[in-house]
Amino acid sequence: MHIRYFHATPELWARRNNNDPVSETNSKKKPSNRGKFAKRVRTEPPVEAPYVPPRPKRTTKSLPDKTIDIFEGMTIVELAKRTGESIPTLQEILINVGEKVESEFDPLSIDIAELVTMEVGINVRRQHSTEGTEILPRPAVVTVMGHVDHGKTSLLDSLRQTSVAAKEAGGITQHLGAFVVSMQSGASITFLDTPGHAAFSAMRARGAAVTDIVVLVVAADDGVMPQTLEAMSHAKAANVPVVVAINKCDKPAADPERVKQQLASEGLLLEEIGGDVQVVEVSATKKTGLDNLEECLLLQAEMMDLKARIDGPAQAYVVEARLDRGRGPLATAIVKAGTLVCGQHVVVGSQWGRIRAIRDTVGKLTEKATPAMPVEIEGLKGLPMAGDDIIVVDSDERARMLSEGRKRKFEKDRLSKVNDGATENLETSEEEFKRVEMPIIVKADVQGTVQAVTDALKTLNSPQVFVNVVHVGVGPISQSDVDLAKACGACIVGFNIKSPPSSINLEATQAGTKIVLHRVIYHLLEEMGNLIVDKAPGTCETQVAGEAEVLNIFELKGRSKAKGDDVKIAGCRVIDGFVSKSSALRLMRSGEVVFEGSCASLKREKQDVDTVRKGNECGLVISDWDDLQIGDVIQCLEQVVRKPKFISSESGAVRIEC
Repeated sequence: MHIRYFHATPELWARRNNNDPVSETNSKKKPSNRGKFAKRVRTEPPVEAPYVPPRPKRTTKSLPDKTIDIFEGMTIVELAKRTGESIPTLQEILINVGEKVESEFDPLSIDIAELVTMEVGINVRRQHSTEGTEILPRPAVVTVMGHVDHGKTSLLDSLRQTSVAAKEAGGITQHLGAFVVSMQSGASITFLDTPGHAAFSAMRARGAAVTDIVVLVVAADDGVMPQTLEAMSHAKAANVPVVVAINKCDKPAADPERVKQQLASEGLLLEEIGGDVQVVEVSATKKTGLDNLEECLLLQAEMMDLKARIDGPAQAYVVEARLDRGRGPLATAIVKAGTLVCGQHVVVGSQWGRIRAIRDTVGKLTEKATPAMPVEIEGLKGLPMAGDDIIVVDSDERARMLSEGRKRKFEKDRLSKVNDGATENLETSEEEFKRVEMPIIVKADVQGTVQAVTDALKTLNSPQVFVNVVHVGVGPISQSDVDLAKACGACIVGFNIKSPPSSINLEATQAGTKIVLHRVIYHLLEEMGNLIVDKAPGTCETQVAGEAEVLNIFELKGRSKAKGDDVKIAGCRVIDGFVSKSSALRLMRSGEVVFEGSCASLKREKQDVDTVRKGNECGLVISDWDDLQIGDVIQCLEQVVRKPKFISSESGAVRIEC
């Protein structure tokens, strides 16, 4: 290593003073240490601080919140304006998906516009034009909502002269059903029956999204309950008119006036107080007041002047989806506009297929479905999600392309949420990482119930146990479910499905995999809550196991140096609980803690003992402490593990309280 030393000679100073070019170049290389560039000398010692890693920056592109409207025939220029992307970028995507691009002003089909928009990471909302189409009146879609066990299904049974409620597990609705009721006046109304239990909030939200009128059923003897308020908020969010049906008016404890006052206090403007919300008093069991309810619904539908496009490609909404062993994936849908015809190629969410058969609510095959008509379609390649839109496309190639694009967009959004969650977890405390994980596999009869059970189980998360739903599916428990549960140590939850074969049960038993089968949501959540409580590690707490009062003090003197110093023995009487030699001791004097330590010796009647119970006297030596006074209280401390509690409220909501 060579070190150069420069000496300032008189010749160099002369050059600097005469503005020599060499001095100028050298001065440029060395900036002056004046002004804000002056070198600051630290005089205080450096502060020792732990290294804190920089927080990862969250990019704005990972947030899939932007949604744009697209329509049939929009140009690349219009699409570029709405997405905020450049025209060459969109043209490159069009070439990649196999579309010919001649000019940026050429019209695009709505399917290709959606595909391009999803490729740049933006959500879409389809807008359909009604110009040049036939618009005719359509039946009203009415959703029946309300609290659990307030008589929603019984009311619908009275309207259509059936008995669905008697066939349901536990007497409560756990599915979202759609059917058409022909009224006595000749008009037909499409009804949606929603579950009232707290776990099925997403189903009620879907029912409100597709409906025209909401019938809010309130029991006259029970009044306004939590799910009643939630149904009101769903109707308000969807901007849907409400008709109140006060049920069970035949009961002795019925008080319709109290119900009306409760509804008015919650902000529902009833007709009696100058509002526009109609109220009907009915009884589902006695079949009274049904004519008035029918009249109110038809009047509300007439005021709304409900019309829809009849011809052209259909727009439909998936209400429920299930897997049938013989017919494959089935989707219950309500047509919003257009006509759904058997044989058409459709895209449902991220799934696609060709409609093989259309069945009405009584299971009869039909060739087409018109607006406000609930139907069950079969022929899809996979099971869609409840709440997906059904889109009719021209060919299977277009359907496959659109389905694959949606799957890529869905996976991209899912991964971005996972990354965002990982970023937020960096800021959490270390205590949260000590939680025990409980993996769960959820199987149910229909797609909507799978979502509801999954959401309900996730509400049982607690600071001690993390409920991790590793897999969900529709249909019976299969061999692959048991293999997955064996691999990750999961518990299999089956809701409203058949018992698995004995071979699967035997293999699950041998592998130590627990299978929980239930048909009623109450019982399922209760058993899973108790399982989670058992798995929770609990929190260690110190509690007083017993107290002993110092009655006398004995001092041992004259001991040899090998045996140590003098020893003070507290002669005590146990006044509460017990005193144990292995437990920690706390010395209290005048209500204040003086010392905490361990027990060196515990004797009763000159015999060494481990425990002395209440009412007995003993001799006690505290390690490393000899400042004892008569009247002191010695507390025996023990560590206990307190488990969390499973709490179920009257409304059906459940939680784990630590």
